[in-house]
Amino acid sequence: MKKTHSGFVAIIGPTNAGKSTLLNSIMGRKVSIVSHKVQTTRTRNRAVKMVDDVQLIFVDTPGIFKPARRLDRAMVSAAMDALSDADAILLLVDATKGITNTVNELIGKSRISNLKSQIPAFAVINKTDAVAKPALLPIAAELAELAPFKEIFMISALKKDSIAPMLSSLAAVMPEGPYLFDAADALDVPDELYLAELTREKIYKYIHQELPYRIHVATEKVEQAEDGVLDIYQKIVVASQGHKKIIVGRGGAQLKQIGTAARHDIQDQWGVPARLHIFVRVEPDWENRRENYEDQGLSFGK
Repeated sequence: MKKTHSGFVAIIGPTNAGKSTLLNSIMGRKVSIVSHKVQTTRTRNRAVKMVDDVQLIFVDTPGIFKPARRLDRAMVSAAMDALSDADAILLLVDATKGITNTVNELIGKSRISNLKSQIPAFAVINKTDAVAKPALLPIAAELAELAPFKEIFMISALKKDSIAPMLSSLAAVMPEGPYLFDAADALDVPDELYLAELTREKIYKYIHQELPYRIHVATEKVEQAEDGVLDIYQKIVVASQGHKKIIVGRGGAQLKQIGTAARHDIQDQWGVPARLHIFVRVEPDWENRRENYEDQGLSFGK
């Protein structure tokens, strides 16, 4: 019987280093939402990618930043917890920013710099399409000095450049063992959460400048109607009436734009007709409510 190999790959890095874009490019479909706004990813999204006969389970973690609020602490905790079960670590560095203090902190906290660590680590310099080639070599040299990376890759996740060699190297270090999921590319995220994330992405897209970071989207109910259309009921939670006015817009125009774009994305991703019913609610303390952590797979913490 042919031996099989499988394992977890934790993708870590500063906010906006391109982790979600990389995961989407690896999977060839939208797995994690992408936004110019920092700290967009809040959950630990898991995506299964088959590389020949090796199963890679990628864990896209929230970006690492200095936590100020309870939600922030839960997000950073989720990122660091993902390392405990990892069979390989993929540290993403933004080529346009180089080796920041956050990168240095991540290398220390993730034990990458520990020569005795049994977890193979790889560094990925992303966004190579945005900088001149000579500027990449000093970044690679500095990374090599900071930790014993098995390999350092230079890629453009956005343009899907040089991703295949990286996948082959990751597959080569996966331990022998049975497949943990079906032997097919797949996304291991609850449907309700995935639907909510698609809508949250559209909010950031259309109200990026005006809207603060403090929003939450939850899918409350999904029903199949008699006409075969999927009825999806969601709530957008904001902290104040002022934020609600921004999302709703004059005469409801902004909310309609968000809903239409999200519905089209849902139909494209799922291949079924859908109706999206969105309600905006003001909950000033939503960041301290347990259910708003648990429905995103986060630990509530203290």
